[in-house]
Amino acid sequence: MPATALLDNSYYEQACDQAIAMCDGNLRSTIKALIMANEYLEAELEELHAAISAGCIPETSRSWTRGKSNTA
Repeated sequence: MPATALLDNSYYEQACDQAIAMCDGNLRSTIKALIMANEYLEAELEELHAAISAGCIPETSRSWTRGKSNTA
């Protein structure tokens, strides 16, 4: 098994342990929290897709683009 696969697995194991610890070891609460976080991110992604489709550029993208053009 490549070292990068071990590193990735360790990262996810650590993230799982942290999520479970944040929910006081309650696995059901951990899963619920992760589902809720995922739903929030999906909704935010849909909003960004809609804004981009309408021709809007999110404010953070504009400032990031300006910062990149100033350094070039």
